[in-house]
This record gives sequence, C-alpha cells and structure tokens, in this order.
Amino acid sequence: MGTTASWERRLASLAHEPLGHDHPYRSVDVDRETLGQAYTYCAELTRQHSKTFHLASGFLPPAKRRAVRALYAFCRVTDDLVDRHSGSPLRDLEQWRERALCRPPAGDDPVALAWADTIARYRIPPLYAHQLIDGVAKDVDVTRYETFEQLAEYAYGVASTVGLMSMHIVGFEGPQAIPYAVKLGVALQLTNILRDVQEDWDNGRLYLPREDMAAFGLREADIAEGRVSDRWRALVDYEIERTQRLYEEAMPGIALLHRDGRLAIAAAAELYRAILDDIQAHDGDVFSRRAHLDRWEKVRRLPGIWWHVRQISHGGHRR
Repeated sequence: MGTTASWERRLASLAHEPLGHDHPYRSVDVDRETLGQAYTYCAELTRQHSKTFHLASGFLPPAKRRAVRALYAFCRVTDDLVDRHSGSPLRDLEQWRERALCRPPAGDDPVALAWADTIARYRIPPLYAHQLIDGVAKDVDVTRYETFEQLAEYAYGVASTVGLMSMHIVGFEGPQAIPYAVKLGVALQLTNILRDVQEDWDNGRLYLPREDMAAFGLREADIAEGRVSDRWRALVDYEIERTQRLYEEAMPGIALLHRDGRLAIAAAAELYRAILDDIQAHDGDVFSRRAHLDRWEKVRRLPGIWWHVRQISHGGHRR
C-alpha cells in the first residue's frame, strides 16, 4: 500500500485494538418472529434513510444482507441522537450504549435486538461499536479540525469502524484486510464532508481542515457567504484529489473479502465515490445544491462495477 503516513499508523493501531479483546458472544434470547420483525424494521430504516446503501446491500446473500442493514440501523440511531438531539445528547448516547452493547436488549427495541443478534452471529468485536459511539460523541463538542490528521481520526471513529464491522459480516481473509477498510472509511467520510458543507455549516460545524483552508486563502466567512470562488474551487479539487487517492488505495482490499460480498461493498464504495464526480460536474457548488446520483445514474454504473469485481474475483485472491 506504499509509504505509511503517521495518521495511517495511528488508525491501524485503533483498528487492531478490538481484535485483542476477548468477548463472550451470547445468542439473543427471543422468539424467531420477534427477531424477524426487528430485522425487518432495520431494513425499512435503511431503505428510508440511505437508498445507496439499501441498493448495494441488496447484492449480499439474505442473511448477510439483513445483518448489514441492522448495522446501518445501529449507526443511524447513534447519529440521530446527536444530529436531532433535544436535551442532553451525551447522556442519550451513553444510555444507547448501555441498551445496545452492555446488556441483553429489550424485546421492544428492534434496532438493539437485531444488532445484538448480528454481533453474536458474526462475532463482531464490540469495541468497534464503542469506538463508533465515541466518534459520534465528538460532534457534540468538536466543531472544527485544525489538521487532516485530526480529521482522519474522526473519520475513523464514525466511518472506518462501520467498514470494519461490515467486514466481519461479509467475511475477510485476515488482518491484512484491515488497512484497506480503514482507508475506505476515511474516503467515504471525506465524501460526506464535501457533500454536506452547507448542511454542516448550518448546524454550526465545519469539518474542512483549517490548515487546508488557510493554504488556499479561505476563511470561515467565505463558507458563510456560500460563494463558489476560484479559491473555493481549488480547495475542492485538492480535497477531491486526496479522497480519490484514498479510494484507489482502498479498492484492492475488495479482493480480500469473501466472494459473495465483494459486489455489495464495491457498489457501495463506487456509488458513493461518484458523488465526487457530481460535485466537480457542478463546479464545486455544494452550497446551493446537495450532490447526489439519481437512481438511473446508480443503475447505469452497476455493470462496470460488476465487471471490475469479476476481474478481481478471477485475477485476485480466491476463496
């Protein structure tokens, strides 16, 4: 994967830490109908909130599909406790941590129930889920990042952890897959950040590293104005180039996944990556519109993604 930067070594250390913790995986004590309803609830939550993830996860076998949708639902609930909070989000996060991770789930909490079953079935190290909650909690108090290294660690907490948990559901060849999952998570979160500059600004947050903004002569007042200037375009191009590079460096990790999960993960990554193309196609304007791909654009890209995964499956690692 080339020369390893200091931020990569830091994130690799965080990613390996959960693997060294023993955890007693206990099956969920609930009847099949109730558990099935919990998973159905998670699938519907996924469909409502992320059409891209719902589409991509549809390429997984049924059991893995419902598990990754339970993972998405767990992440959605966690995010919403901060993004849509009223009261004390840190207290709410700790209560959610207790319900979802630290005790047997209540039968009337479908997300906690499906997620507890998923953790047990796929032996997902729970520390990854704790790291995710800790990462989301940063949004309560941390609204600015000075350096890319600081931002990358935040991205690890809220996105790379999701990839690492997904990897346990899909199946992977060994620890050598971890750096790829970490990089893909950072790339996905950077894509989020670029797409959501205006929304985050409206919520009092600015994730673009201050050192990057200063390098291109931009101030927070420029973000407040929402003006697409030459300096803004230059910054967007710089951030997109770095993010695209991370995608490129992450994609060989697809070959280290179980064969029946490669298309789903590749589709999720490439369809999200295409948001960057949409940003550039609209001159870097993320202020007056939210970059996205419509359903036709997603469908149009799927054959190329399938072909790329097929080449990986025939020419790369076999399972």
